[in-house]
Amino acid sequence: MKTTQYYPVIQTMDVAETAAFYIRNFRFAPAFEADWYVHLQSTEDPSVNLAILRADHETIPEEGRGETRGLILNLEVEDPDAVYAEACAAGLPILKTLRDEPFGQRHFITRDPGGVLIDVIKPIPPSAAFTDGYTPEALPE
Repeated sequence: MKTTQYYPVIQTMDVAETAAFYIRNFRFAPAFEADWYVHLQSTEDPSVNLAILRADHETIPEEGRGETRGLILNLEVEDPDAVYAEACAAGLPILKTLRDEPFGQRHFITRDPGGVLIDVIKPIPPSAAFTDGYTPEALPE
């Protein structure tokens, strides 16, 4: 199987509010809009996509309907400090403050209006305790 694109689809009852959140705070723009579905694309990298789908839409099998829970979106960025400052200025909920982790991330965590966690990350060199867990090509510099 050759995958041609991959992106998460967030199920929510308020498509417009959720789409507006990602547009306003994370530099996405709509590539397709309907009242039940919005396909978003990064304004900085067209390969980065995200979809918002009404949680009770008929295209979702009945047993799969409902708002998204238990999902963390990782947004890897060049400057998490700048994004953190923007998130704080916008009044976004900060669930984990900006910090360096020994496993190799500088990050903070916020959430969207429906409760989906958003982990804004920049890979950084890990501590010696975590270096061996990386393959050579994946080791952050």
